[in-house]
Amino acid sequence: MNAVLVTGAARGLGAAVVQRLRADGYAVLATDLHATAEIVGLDVREPAQWAAAAESLVSLGEPWALVNCAARTVVRDLFAIDVEEWDDVLATNLRGPFLGVQAVGPLLQKRGGGRIVNIASDSAFRGVGVTGAHYAASKAGLITLTRRAAGALAGSGVTANAIAPGTLDGETVRELAGDRLRELAAAVPLGRLGALSEIAATVAWLLGDDAAYVTGTAILVDGGASL
Repeated sequence: MNAVLVTGAARGLGAAVVQRLRADGYAVLATDLHATAEIVGLDVREPAQWAAAAESLVSLGEPWALVNCAARTVVRDLFAIDVEEWDDVLATNLRGPFLGVQAVGPLLQKRGGGRIVNIASDSAFRGVGVTGAHYAASKAGLITLTRRAAGALAGSGVTANAIAPGTLDGETVRELAGDRLRELAAAVPLGRLGALSEIAATVAWLLGDDAAYVTGTAILVDGGASL
């Protein structure tokens, strides 16, 4: 059975991705910072923990994909960001996927095919936005990392792509936005926030045969917000 490792799987988009991929018949190793009965503990900032997660993926089935959903989302004015917060956001959002590609990529190369999907953000393309500059910078860097991974892995039949969602109607946005939720939805040309299931469906498409010729790209799924 094709096995997929998903980070940030305890809630929100990561949980939606796990649900969709399991429904599609994948064996999913659901990971998150804090382990539970159904979630394997993985601090994406730590190389040793990635090595252990890669071993668990091999034990689960034939390694097929890595989906990097884990992220730290912070709303902060540019001039209020301190060095510690900058480093922590970049460590989770960019170093984490980098370590994941290094840990899982060779498994996919050995198999002779597979998929890497990194969850970026439309904030990577915007000079003004709700989230902090460190979050936006990390997601822009993630898109470049994805393109480099695509180039490095293409000879083995492995694809690497990023998805750049707009504002999603999920736990994180509801916690951060508060009473601004309607305002955020009204600012989207399509007039609503994105559904977690819509991003999960895009992940599922990228993992499937229909996307076998797609690599090195960032797919905007933002309701037109970046127009």
